Amino acid sequence: MITRVLSFSNFSLPTLGRRATQTSLLTLLLFVTCWFAVSIGAAKSDLLFPIKLLGRGLDFSEQGSAILTIVSEIRLPRVLLALIIGSVLAVSGASLQGVCRNPLADPGLLGISSGAAVGAVTIIVFANQFSVAESIQPYLVPIAAFLGAAVTTFTIYRLAQVNGAVQIATLLLAGVAINAMGGAIIGVYSYVADDQSLRLMTFWMMGSLASASWSMIALCGPILLICMKLIYQKRQQINLLLLGEANARYVGVDVDRVKNQLLWLNAIAVGLAVACSGIIGFIGLVVPHILRVSTGSDYRYLILNSGLLGASLLVTADLIARMLITPAELPIGVVTAIIGAPFFILLLLQQKRKLVLAL
Repeated sequence: MITRVLSFSNFSLPTLGRRATQTSLLTLLLFVTCWFAVSIGAAKSDLLFPIKLLGRGLDFSEQGSAILTIVSEIRLPRVLLALIIGSVLAVSGASLQGVCRNPLADPGLLGISSGAAVGAVTIIVFANQFSVAESIQPYLVPIAAFLGAAVTTFTIYRLAQVNGAVQIATLLLAGVAINAMGGAIIGVYSYVADDQSLRLMTFWMMGSLASASWSMIALCGPILLICMKLIYQKRQQINLLLLGEANARYVGVDVDRVKNQLLWLNAIAVGLAVACSGIIGFIGLVVPHILRVSTGSDYRYLILNSGLLGASLLVTADLIARMLITPAELPIGVVTAIIGAPFFILLLLQQKRKLVLAL
């Protein structure tokens, strides 16, 4: 009975039309934001750059060739990395909120981002004390961040396990404790770090896509895309989990297995995303809320639309970060917070008005 209600309750034609329209508009928005992000930059802005890149022969002058090289080797990888990471953070936030049945759950709350930050900052502060081959130095911080996220996930996973089952309340509390511990460790590192390490550490913790490259996309992109695909395949199980774990078990969902799989998929995806870009907040928290207000909490649509909107938001934030104070660059986490926090407050005020009217 529960499965039948869930399968047919959201299939009225107006609802389907609204969701299809939303997905189409979000796809168009992503295309437009990527077009502008590729076209606009400190070196030169030209709305025909995407077309020129496809032709790669519309401008044979030396200066034109140099500009196109800048666009193809610096600007385009950065836009693609922003697209992928924005999607990952939004999809991760949406799925964790569904599994935890908590609208405030996101990778930051569970401590995954904090663990990645501790790993990365450890390398930033102490790397000079060890002799490391130059060929692997650029990869030390991302590797350390990923390992930090993995260790943190394993820790909260073990803390939240009771008789082999993951307890959501304990998981959230463990995440809060890990966040506090991570903040304390980073505070100690800030005290002992030199000026150069402190500046790099602060900039990395606020997020940046300046290190984007084709090699980074080739290495991390496929893993991130696979993680998102596997999370998307769990959309129906997440819908059933929203009804309560007892009801989900009643209709045949292996609740513990689904929670474990989603937790580790999110850990891999977020750990790798943080390793590439540093800590970028608010996307995993705000994007699912925006979409829930407009079209509800059906995860058959919410995860896909969260990926599209999260990608658009991060591509836009990165464009603002690199153009607002050219030739310098703002940390992208600052921009996402400036965009996300006021919008989130407006959503809360809107929900507050609805509650007042309902009473």
